[in-house]
Amino acid sequence: MSKGKERTIFLADCQSFYASVEKADHPGCRDKPVAVAGDPAMRSGIILAACPIAKKYGVSTAERLGEALKKCPDLVVMRPRMQHYIDVSLMITKIYEEFTDLVEVFSIDEQFLDVTASLPIFGDPDTIAMTIQQKVLQQTGVKVRIGISSNKILAKIATDIWAKKNASGIFTLLPSAVEENLWKEPVSKMFGVGSRMTAHFARLGMYTIGDVAKTPLPVLKDKFRARFGKQSDIHAEVMWRTANGLDDSPVTPGTFDTPPKSIGHMMTLPRDYAESSEVDTILLELTEEVCRDCRRKGYMASIVTVSCMCSPFDAPTGFSRQMKMPDPTNHTGTVFQAVKRLFYKFWDTMPVRRAGVMLSQFVDDDTYQLTLFEDQVKARALEKVTDSIKNRFGNAAIVRASSLTTAGQAQNRALKIGGHYK
Repeated sequence: MSKGKERTIFLADCQSFYASVEKADHPGCRDKPVAVAGDPAMRSGIILAACPIAKKYGVSTAERLGEALKKCPDLVVMRPRMQHYIDVSLMITKIYEEFTDLVEVFSIDEQFLDVTASLPIFGDPDTIAMTIQQKVLQQTGVKVRIGISSNKILAKIATDIWAKKNASGIFTLLPSAVEENLWKEPVSKMFGVGSRMTAHFARLGMYTIGDVAKTPLPVLKDKFRARFGKQSDIHAEVMWRTANGLDDSPVTPGTFDTPPKSIGHMMTLPRDYAESSEVDTILLELTEEVCRDCRRKGYMASIVTVSCMCSPFDAPTGFSRQMKMPDPTNHTGTVFQAVKRLFYKFWDTMPVRRAGVMLSQFVDDDTYQLTLFEDQVKARALEKVTDSIKNRFGNAAIVRASSLTTAGQAQNRALKIGGHYK
């Protein structure tokens, strides 16, 4: 591709992805309102996805299942199957890769495609988009909406504001049409702007995307500094560039192959845990998951962070605190001692409803510091064996005795991916 040639970028979004996959797998629900939701018994009864029919009743993503059922008593509620959704998402990626090798995963249901070099082979952008829609629908039963532009941010905006709303599921927003089409839209529709940011913009006298775009960047930075502090220059520039449709970033396959900045797990408990022995069980399970992830990815961490939220629900208390460990490690026992020190230093003894453990500031685990106080060679060898057993036979193949008590959640979590059932 010659320098300066305008690119053709797609943002392909799967409509109501989880719900669409379930409806494709259950043809009898084709004309019924369907939602995918967590388990109310585990206090995770949140709508993860709702099909268009359910949305007509007012059912929305992230609302409580009980509220959704009040709006739509006939709602068909299906338990999530995360591994299946991942498999379907990967299948859809393979379809996209039939048209271009430049495919960047943005989320499980959204992906960027740079089809610039594909135009002479497969036709104009609309033709390629329609062909992709047909192939994905035929092979997976999922409808795809596609925004088209010359850069990623405009393709994303084209999808979110227009392609998701029109009958064809395709919309093109070129830079030349930004002022006419985009600027008149309310600022709440701008990518990266939620309800709180909309309120902030309103206080700054900015109600449309054009109001933000037409504000000179130095002036916008000054307004942000006055409202958010001296560290807000980058945020102001991101908002200004988004409003003007400016984005130089390429479509980059393998985006998620970069080293992580942190590895963590959080758990919402099925009931409030008030006893320290029960809390210890959960902290150990979380520590074990996080350390195993670190070992699998080849990292040791220097920083451990512990977070907690306590009941009551309407006036929760909690904390998030971190500490630096003496040496980088991914050894479960060593990290667990640090986790307990942090937790009990800041816990107000109120019943715990959610807890989390996170590791950060990584180094490679090829080399490690030997100490006089523990046999690290033996400990690493033991964890290598237990990790291999779990990798082969599942996370529940080996669990600690404490996880078999009523407080333990390891066996239940072994059935899940990202907190949702596989």
